[in-house]
Amino acid sequence: ILHHPGAAAIVAVNGREEVLLIRQFRHAAGGELWEIPAGTRDGQEEPLACARRELVEETGFAAHGWSDLGVMLPVPGYSTEKIHLYFARDLEQRTQALDDDEVIGEVRAVPVEQALQWAEEGTIVDAKTIVALFRAQRRGLLGLEEKR
Repeated sequence: ILHHPGAAAIVAVNGREEVLLIRQFRHAAGGELWEIPAGTRDGQEEPLACARRELVEETGFAAHGWSDLGVMLPVPGYSTEKIHLYFARDLEQRTQALDDDEVIGEVRAVPVEQALQWAEEGTIVDAKTIVALFRAQRRGLLGLEEKR
């Protein structure tokens, strides 16, 4: 069993109803993946504190509004990892500060509907991203209800 300190991942939506996605190189996947910002907790760091830190580090944005989207277990067959999922809004530009081992090729603001389509059709294959996007959608946080 792989013991993991846990992580946090964030569906961050700007005022134009766009989701911040990162294109990150993943060695195990053999290439770049579209993902929501996420990262591992530092020691006993609270999950929301981790989410706040990772959002700024990976995207260069901070958020003023946060909602809890629950927890997911990405690989329960061999790891204790729990990923705490959050929805973030009211974004403010800051300075990106990547860790030395992070290879993020791009941060892109993608329209909410396009991000959901990418998750459904397989352009996004990262499990935490898919789960978080669909949970945010089901909870009415993505602003799609107003358009219908």
